[in-house]
Amino acid sequence: MRVAGAVALLAVVCLGYSAQAAIRAIIASQQRQMSVAAKPVGYEATDHFPGAALLYVADDEAAPAAGVTGTAALPDLPIPADALASAADGTVRAATPFSMGRASPTDRDRALQCLTAAIYYEAANEPDAGQRAVAQVILNRVRHPAFPATVCGVIYQGSERGTGCQFSYACDGSMARIPNRASWLRAMRVAAVMLAGSVEARVGTATHYHTYAVTPAWNRQLVMTAAIGAHFFHRWQGYWGTPAAFRQGYAGGEPFPGPHARPITPMAIPVLVAGAVLPPPKPRTSSAVIQPAYTQSGMPLPGYTPKQETPQTLPESTILDKWKDSGKPLR
Repeated sequence: MRVAGAVALLAVVCLGYSAQAAIRAIIASQQRQMSVAAKPVGYEATDHFPGAALLYVADDEAAPAAGVTGTAALPDLPIPADALASAADGTVRAATPFSMGRASPTDRDRALQCLTAAIYYEAANEPDAGQRAVAQVILNRVRHPAFPATVCGVIYQGSERGTGCQFSYACDGSMARIPNRASWLRAMRVAAVMLAGSVEARVGTATHYHTYAVTPAWNRQLVMTAAIGAHFFHRWQGYWGTPAAFRQGYAGGEPFPGPHARPITPMAIPVLVAGAVLPPPKPRTSSAVIQPAYTQSGMPLPGYTPKQETPQTLPESTILDKWKDSGKPLR
């Protein structure tokens, strides 16, 4: 009995040690799995990071490429009489600090959300200076009369049109991807600092930027102020690029932080005639817009006489013999 008890006790001890060893092995395996970082995909991958761009030539009406801002027409406003005295002389003058003194708590929250998204999707892999520079362009636009007077309004300007976005990520589906948490928090810190009045002085009064890999059409009419990270920054020529032109005040009123709703194309209403639903009429091209060379298309050529087909003149059937009786009832 003593021998049997000793054997049983030894088995229990061994079983306990083996169970503890198994638990330790499982924990170690989980720790090794957690220590291996997941392979970046989508907008976190090195071959397609936020702010990356392919070679692209943009015009004023087309949607901008990634890493390129759209542009807008200069405001139809009178230029002050003393504008010549403040004309741009080639020097870069820092923008004034942005003030949210007249913003409500809702405005502050929405502006922070919009500016964070813009920094993340446009410059997530840029250094802090590059992210501040992108934010500075957006805040410069808020105070320029050529653009909306709110942060979210500037960022999502034109997003209701597929080809009208000022920032490509608002139209190209980028926002459907879940952001990287660490990169998003970093962008949010930069956005909060800029909204609190910090200034990236090197970009001056720039209202446009593009990556080194892109050559937008507006590049020929603007003046470059700085090159920070992967972006070149530009301002307008003449008075509209001077600090005096940035006189649009910020009074809050931030719209919903997201792309604007696309207009819904109205559907044709079916017509009821004697209880029956008739399909809507097919669209017809006005004869006034048809080019003269095509006005007679579809008409027979002069001298053409259509051939009258009769059962005797019809060509011989090409149906195989074994299929000629298909469709007839079985006998």
